Amino acid sequence: MTSKQILPTMATALSLLLATAAFAADEYNVANGLTLNGNPLGMHGNDPVSMSQGANPAQGDAAFTSSHDGIDYYFTSAEAKAMFDTDPLAYLPQFGGFCAFGVYVGKKLDGDVRYADIVEGKLYLFVNAAILAKYLEDPEAVIAGANAKWQGIVNTPVRDL
Repeated sequence: MTSKQILPTMATALSLLLATAAFAADEYNVANGLTLNGNPLGMHGNDPVSMSQGANPAQGDAAFTSSHDGIDYYFTSAEAKAMFDTDPLAYLPQFGGFCAFGVYVGKKLDGDVRYADIVEGKLYLFVNAAILAKYLEDPEAVIAGANAKWQGIVNTPVRDL
């Protein structure tokens, strides 16, 4: 392959990689930048297994990384990573990690692991303490409303909501 052929091939590969990352960012709340695997980072690097067990948020370690649906997640241990690998959907936050109340009102707001609730084994994140308090006034209505809205906005870019 000549240098004239290599540059267009590399440009095409790079654009495909970036397109995948951009598409995933519409469905998942991810950190800016990419991990060493070339994927966006979910839950701002916090361990979703620790969250699902009702513990305080624990910052994961890149040494224990798993990928799910094009998103990387960090874990605090090999055991937590193995639990996630067995059943990722049991540990991932609802609504791609976006704020559940935000989804309820048709927005994709950042989900912050410090403001979370677990209902029937499902993890819901919220943008801040005030929004979590608002959600707690009627959690069933917020969850039902967010579930009804999510399918209509899941693939909509944040900037278009």
